[in-house]
Amino acid sequence: MRPSKPWKPYFTSNCCSIEDQTVLGKLTRPCRPSRSDFSKNIAPFPSFRRLSFSDLSRSSSLRINEDLAQSFGSELYDFQLSELRAITQNFSSSYLLGEGGFGTVHKGYIDENFRQGLKAQAVAVKLLDIEGLQGHREWLAEVIFLGQLRHPHLVKLIGYCCEDEERLLVYEFMPRGSLENHLFKRISVTLPWATRLRIAIGAAKGLAFLHGAENPVIYRDFKTSNVLLDSDFTAKLSDFGLAKMGPEGSDTHVTTRVMGTFGYAAPEYVSTVVCRALDDKSDVYSFGVVLLELLTGRRATDKSRPKSEQNLVDWARPYLTSTRRLRYIMDPRLAGQYSVKGAKEMANLALHCISVNPKDRPRMSVIVETLESLQHFKDMAVTCGQWAANSSPKTCSRNWVSTNKVKMETRGANFVKASQ
Repeated sequence: MRPSKPWKPYFTSNCCSIEDQTVLGKLTRPCRPSRSDFSKNIAPFPSFRRLSFSDLSRSSSLRINEDLAQSFGSELYDFQLSELRAITQNFSSSYLLGEGGFGTVHKGYIDENFRQGLKAQAVAVKLLDIEGLQGHREWLAEVIFLGQLRHPHLVKLIGYCCEDEERLLVYEFMPRGSLENHLFKRISVTLPWATRLRIAIGAAKGLAFLHGAENPVIYRDFKTSNVLLDSDFTAKLSDFGLAKMGPEGSDTHVTTRVMGTFGYAAPEYVSTVVCRALDDKSDVYSFGVVLLELLTGRRATDKSRPKSEQNLVDWARPYLTSTRRLRYIMDPRLAGQYSVKGAKEMANLALHCISVNPKDRPRMSVIVETLESLQHFKDMAVTCGQWAANSSPKTCSRNWVSTNKVKMETRGANFVKASQ
């Protein structure tokens, strides 16, 4: 049992607008489906009272539970701490699934007699570390967004616990874990090309759904560790602690708080300390980085590599415009078992997503359509003579320089002959 510590609300108000304080206030009417095809799966939910983060941060746990129960009704379960201790064997280390900025995540088992109307199932219980990087505001944002949003590519929030200083969340269990583990853990089996493409499409649909809602949601922390996979590798977005409601109509939302993860955050979002406009194009940039990770099998940032290769975007960008050069940075674990045309199109899409100019980045709905069009390609690199198993980007660079030097010398000689 963890020692009792006084809980301090993690709340700041140093933003240029009060968007942090009015998220609940903006949800006083249901999220009606927009005309976008990706917004049709919003489940109806009760109208919210006009609450604010600051109000709930100052409220007692009893008042918070009453407010949330009135807002969500039967959509979410209000669990007791003793119940969650029981299903996780008192948060046993043997049930530990992972650990992040929020705290630890433990596996739990709910039987058919646990709660009326709640089916027997495995769940993931996230336990807030009250001295960690995230706090009450992030816990509350998770409840707000996942409590009202329902989509096949968003992880399902089953319930929450707010008891004294404790803050917990209960999700559906995702048996395949995170995309990060499958891409970068050496003990994991290599993800096939078709599976990588399917995961990219699912994650893109999740972001497109958020961006296409009548009240758009900006995710702000898209990365491989936040893409969870169910038993058949269906991708679902998790961890909405940093999400924000986007601009509505002519409104402009700005913030001075730098959010997200280094290596995934858009350059315009982290380059200065001045107010930043909240825009869905920052999510698109992060998605482009994840596409590069899927292509190369490399992390967004990797300090163990040579300095010129530590930042994936900077390292990969020169190789994305040529099919011939792209093959040298493809994930070697694929062993050429990928579509040449599909990889070229994905690389081109990633290049547009990571454009320095946010206006040049495509919308998520366009990204979904582009990725879906790649599923029919069957031209495997290993059978098309496009797999360079023993080559490397350095070799590619030398060959490129050598080839172009020969071409320039040949053109020069022909020019001299023509002049004579």
